Amino acid sequence: MDLRIFGALALLLIWAIAALVLEGPGWVHLLLTIGVSLLIYGLVARGSSGKDAGSR
Repeated sequence: MDLRIFGALALLLIWAIAALVLEGPGWVHLLLTIGVSLLIYGLVARGSSGKDAGSR
């Protein structure tokens, strides 16, 4: 698994615990934003790597 995807899942897990279980402050939701952005970036970067990335 890519390190970006692993990091994104870790951030989302920390966010879920802090926001839903511990009722953390508002800045905790920044972890959600960063985690989702990193997950999308990791999936797109993983999907576009390879020989025929620009063949279309």
